[in-house]
Amino acid sequence: MRLLVLCTHNSARSQMAEAWLKHFAQELGVDLEVHSAGTEKTYVKEEAQRAMAEVGLSLEGHRSKTLWEVPDPWNFHLVLTVCDQAKEACPAYPARTLKRHVSFPDPTGKPLEEWRRVRDALGRMSLFLVRNLKEGQVPSDETLAQAAWGA
Repeated sequence: MRLLVLCTHNSARSQMAEAWLKHFAQELGVDLEVHSAGTEKTYVKEEAQRAMAEVGLSLEGHRSKTLWEVPDPWNFHLVLTVCDQAKEACPAYPARTLKRHVSFPDPTGKPLEEWRRVRDALGRMSLFLVRNLKEGQVPSDETLAQAAWGA
């Protein structure tokens, strides 16, 4: 299965989600090809790198990219948007593409504790998603948000 995580700048939330999803897919033995992209391209933020390093996941080698820089950009089984702006700008995909959306606040300009809060929520959502994909199920937006935030 091919999964795309889409955010506005591909600089923080989508990068962290990509790292979590790859980690859990490998850990659980799920054949999952994960990419991330942004509706715009900037750079991977240092705070995202630092927050992920704290849990033993590296963003080294990650770079901000747009959808057009991802291999075979029109052939994803699942497109996951992690910010509201990206959801609105998400292009139309072929009918076989599933879309899911979970809103994560942008921690930019906030203390490292907020980065950790977003990182951990992305991690919970990613683990829940990969576990479900292993069972052949794609959870709804609501159950993904519940896994992330416990609400």
